[in-house]
Amino acid sequence: MTRKEQKEERKKAILMTALRLFVERGYYDTKITDIAAAVPMSTGLMFHYFESKEELLKELVRMGAEGTKAAAYKGEVAPDVHLTEFLRQMFSYAKEQPWVFQMFVLMGQARRAGMPEEAREIAMQIGTVASTAELIKAGQKQKLFHEGDAVLMSRCFWASVQGIMEEMATDKKMKAPDPAWIVSMLK
Repeated sequence: MTRKEQKEERKKAILMTALRLFVERGYYDTKITDIAAAVPMSTGLMFHYFESKEELLKELVRMGAEGTKAAAYKGEVAPDVHLTEFLRQMFSYAKEQPWVFQMFVLMGQARRAGMPEEAREIAMQIGTVASTAELIKAGQKQKLFHEGDAVLMSRCFWASVQGIMEEMATDKKMKAPDPAWIVSMLK
């Protein structure tokens, strides 16, 4: 393994450790020394990778924001099929990569008042609700989804997904629900 690859592996270890601790303990109750000890590495060395705990949080929120692009609708299949298959893939991937559950929890936390403002702004810019609302409108025109406020329906859809991901983050034995159940609330 090259030195560059080692550095990237160490950075990833820091990020995944911070993600886990932020979710388990909360951002403010997690100290930089806790993260360094859990990696394990010295606190001083950790500062070579991230200058502060807030920088770590912002990097994680950027990663979470990037991950939301996977939900983008391209119009290749019916809107209900798209949402069902997206959830099926997401639940399956999250079972293989449990940090995905933790990322959902962190992204929910990052949007709350009181979090560091730059990280909160990144989290608030995610347009998943708006883009899903457009998908719902397309589904309403096709008579796949019931009539109603598409933005509210999108918020409720994503709130249920958020809740499921949070439950699965805390209960490792919980099985993913059938994605069709979640999509059915739009029908």
